[in-house]
Amino acid sequence: MTDVRNLLISGSEKVIGHYRVLLAGARSESERELYRARIAREQRLLEALQGGLPERAAA
Repeated sequence: MTDVRNLLISGSEKVIGHYRVLLAGARSESERELYRARIAREQRLLEALQGGLPERAAA
């Protein structure tokens, strides 16, 4: 199950990177806030995965 956790961590890191690119190109404050909120949510998920949640909770 460690492979699954590593895959989820990698995916979360990629999603965060994608949202950062979108944030950099945001045209309005509402768009920036949307991307900031999504980055924060994904960052919380990533931290939980890296913090060692039980395998079943991570999947």
